[in-house]
Amino acid sequence: MSGKSARAPKATTPPRRARARTALTALLLAVLGATALTGCGGDGDGSASARPTPTPPDTASFSGSPAPGLSSLEASARERASAAASSASARASEFEASVSAEVKRANDAAQEQLKDVKGRGNATADVSLTGKPRADTGNLLAVVVAITNRTDETASYAVQVDFRDPDGKVVETRFVGAEDLEPGERAEPVAISRKPPEPRLTAEIAKAQRY
Repeated sequence: MSGKSARAPKATTPPRRARARTALTALLLAVLGATALTGCGGDGDGSASARPTPTPPDTASFSGSPAPGLSSLEASARERASAAASSASARASEFEASVSAEVKRANDAAQEQLKDVKGRGNATADVSLTGKPRADTGNLLAVVVAITNRTDETASYAVQVDFRDPDGKVVETRFVGAEDLEPGERAEPVAISRKPPEPRLTAEIAKAQRY
């Protein structure tokens, strides 16, 4: 072995061409990475964000029943309609009940008096009809029969009121009366139809007799 010391080998320097290829590869990777980020989409400020994919509803969980709020509204509407009908029926009953027993007796007497009257009677000129608002009668058709004693003696009256349908057919008849009216005195009994509101009926004086 000689007395000369051994020298460490010099570091090998990469060739210039290899360094260039490495730099080009890094540049391509950077460009591809930027392109991938752009493809992910952003909100316009350069930041990338992943957009969630919509999930379709689970139709298996649908019951097919209306929403609770809708059912409640329908039930409420039915209750209001029922209450309105009940209220109208109650008003009609109250209106009919307001006819006193004495008035009923006079009406029965009027029917008896008119039983044998021929033609329209002798007092049609002393009688007239005026309709009452249905809002006051529970939607019943009612007419006020105004009877005025135009003679100079006390007299009683019997009146027949017919209710006709749109075809002119008599579908109902009512009798009202007023007893012992003084000269010039006026009475206003009410004739009430119990037929349904539809079809609309028309009231007329069929007979009026003074006795």
